[in-house]
Amino acid sequence: MSSQIHPSAVIHPSAELGADVRIDPYVVVGADTKIGDGTFLEAHSVIQANTEIGKNNHIHPHAVIGGEPQHAAFKGEKTFTRIGDNNIIRECVTIHRGTVQGVQETVIGSGCMFMAYSHVAHDCKIGDHVILANAVQLAGHVEVGRNVIISGMSAVQQFIRIGEYSFLGGASGYKLDVPPFMLAHGVRGMLFGPNLIGLKRNGFDSEASKALKKAYKIIFRSGLTKEQSLAKVEEEIQGIPSVDRLVSFIRESKNGVVPDHKQRCSNGH
Repeated sequence: MSSQIHPSAVIHPSAELGADVRIDPYVVVGADTKIGDGTFLEAHSVIQANTEIGKNNHIHPHAVIGGEPQHAAFKGEKTFTRIGDNNIIRECVTIHRGTVQGVQETVIGSGCMFMAYSHVAHDCKIGDHVILANAVQLAGHVEVGRNVIISGMSAVQQFIRIGEYSFLGGASGYKLDVPPFMLAHGVRGMLFGPNLIGLKRNGFDSEASKALKKAYKIIFRSGLTKEQSLAKVEEEIQGIPSVDRLVSFIRESKNGVVPDHKQRCSNGH
C-alpha cells in the first residue's frame, strides 16, 4: 500500500519510510530516521535524528521522539532512540535519545502505551506492554520490565529498575528498585504485597500467586536480614519461576529495593 504524506510535512532526505505510512500536516521527521510500515504520525509530531520506529505505531500531536538528552555532558554525539511495534504515544510525550555516558540508546519495546505528557529520559530501557499514565516521569537510565503499569504523575529516579508485572500507584516517587510482581504506591513509594490482580490478568496461576505471597512475607515481614530471608525463601519455595526471579532481582539490586509499608527499613532492605 502507498504512504500518505501531507505536503506540509518536513521530511529529511535521509529518512527511510516504510509502506503504508501516514504522515499528517506539519510533522517533522529528522535525519537518519526509520519509520516502519503502517505507522501513523499525527499533525505536529516531531521525530528527531537517529530514531528508529517499528511497525504500526501511532504517534499523536506534539509528541517529540528522539530529542536531545537533558544531560549537561551531552555534546551532540550520535546516539539513538529505538522503538518497537504497535505502540501508542499520546499528546506531548517526550522520549529522549541515549548518551555516550550511558548505553548510547533509549529503547522502547512493543505494545506499550505512553499517555499524555509522560517523559522517558536518556538511556532508559522499557519492556513490552508497559503503560505509563499521564505525566509519569522517568529519569535517565531507568529500566522498566515488561507488563508494568505506572500510574499518573509518578516519578522514577535515575538508574532505578522497575521489575516486570509490577503496578505503581499514582503520584508516587521511587528512589529504590521495585521488585517484579509487586504492588507499590504512596508519596514515597512502598510495597503493599504482590500485584495479585495484575498477575491474574496476565495468566499467573493460583500456585504462583500463593508462592509469591509467602515469599513476600518471608522477605519483608519476617525480621530476618536480606540474605537470611532470601535463603529461607530458596529453601522453602522451590520450582516456582516467579519466586526465583523475585529472589534474584532483590539479590542483584545495586540500589536496594523499596521497603514494605509496615516494616519500612526494619529488615535490612
